[in-house]
Amino acid sequence: MPQYDFDLICLGSGPAGQKAAIQAAKAGFKSAIIEREPQVGGSCLLSGTIPSKALREQALRYRRMHSSASSLAVELRGDAPLSALLQGVDGVIAAQDRYLQAQLSRNQVELIRGRGVFVDAGRIDVQRLDGSRRVVRAPRIVLATGSRPRHVPAIEVDHEHILDSDSILSLSYIPRSMVVLGSGVIACEYASIFAALGCSVTMLDKASAPLGFLDASLSDGFLRAFREMGGEYAGGREVSGASFDGFSQVQVQIKDGASLSADIVFAAFGRVANLEGIGLDKLNLKISPRGHVQVDGRFETNIPGIYAAGDTIGPPALACAAADQGRRAALAALDLAPPPATSLVPSGVYTIPEIACVGLSRTEAAAKKIELIVGHADFAEVARAHIAGEPSGFLTLLCERATGRVVGCQVLGEGATDLVHLGQMAIAEGATADFFVEQIFNFPTMTEAYRIAAFDVLKQRAAAPAAVKLAASG
Repeated sequence: MPQYDFDLICLGSGPAGQKAAIQAAKAGFKSAIIEREPQVGGSCLLSGTIPSKALREQALRYRRMHSSASSLAVELRGDAPLSALLQGVDGVIAAQDRYLQAQLSRNQVELIRGRGVFVDAGRIDVQRLDGSRRVVRAPRIVLATGSRPRHVPAIEVDHEHILDSDSILSLSYIPRSMVVLGSGVIACEYASIFAALGCSVTMLDKASAPLGFLDASLSDGFLRAFREMGGEYAGGREVSGASFDGFSQVQVQIKDGASLSADIVFAAFGRVANLEGIGLDKLNLKISPRGHVQVDGRFETNIPGIYAAGDTIGPPALACAAADQGRRAALAALDLAPPPATSLVPSGVYTIPEIACVGLSRTEAAAKKIELIVGHADFAEVARAHIAGEPSGFLTLLCERATGRVVGCQVLGEGATDLVHLGQMAIAEGATADFFVEQIFNFPTMTEAYRIAAFDVLKQRAAAPAAVKLAASG
């Protein structure tokens, strides 16, 4: 029998790795995390979720201050450095790092600093910064190495004039103009943030509309708000190249022969799993054409004893999903029964305004041949939205016509990513639209939108028999 140092080792300390290691420890097993970065938390904490959302909050404050400056007889400077807007983010990252390290210590998870490279399926060679090495052994290993920005050959990211999501927050100033290449989540989040900060932003993409995975009402609502902030979306355009002119502008060439220039180009072509340089060539691990580790329903790879979770295995590439996957991977690896699986993973897009949805979309309901009643609540009808100065947006409840059961919820507007969870609970419990009518919510709150949307569903249901009779008599 081989001698093992741990029962389970996680390669990476992002949401998937953290939760896998802690789950193993809570179940009474000896676990460890190998992390090459100075902080715990992966790109989620260091360059992704936390810093980008912090900048978004500052952009919202900046926009609100400008909208109220005239009434308060206050003059605001328009040339605030980006570093000033990001002031405090380092403190947030440090606080989260301390919390995560304390959590690992509290659960007796060993944190091993260094770069982990597979020797074989049960051994990892940890190469420390000081040059020393340590080989650790475990019968179960969870790959949770996260992801990095995807680059394409035609666009050379120099991290000075052409940026990706790892380098955009290193800007020392708010550019006058920016071209964003892409129309996915990261592209739209940063495009709307910089538009709110007064930058002239143009998004370019082959897709006819941004955020194409969402229902059209959400995509259209985002695009309308983006244009109101001065942003422009150019769909159906394919970029052939981009280069700095050596003086002040980046020239973007489009395949139809047109070109654009801007102070900065932000390349947002999605993300790719971090799989290079960790010795996977020794394992014959199956990788998908998109560069993700292939796993089964238990998150196990084709190599027995090696599991994977989070961005390493691809979409939905959400921190909340990664945490759940890591936990389930650890339970599977340790032959422990996982909790019942759920398909109710809420999607949150931190654009300005926020977007969130959970459950079925209109397209998915149609594919399942579910006839819907869609209840709509405009935030202009919600008192709290006016108090907060954010009356733009809406909430929709997608209900099965035959039963009134809530099967989907979609929100566009400030606070959407929090507000959607009430709809998530309703779907999970099989509640109908009547549930929201019968409950008492605090007033004024944004949850009033649920009652408005539910009343809209009930109104449509009540009108349906009459409409049928009129059609029959006609």
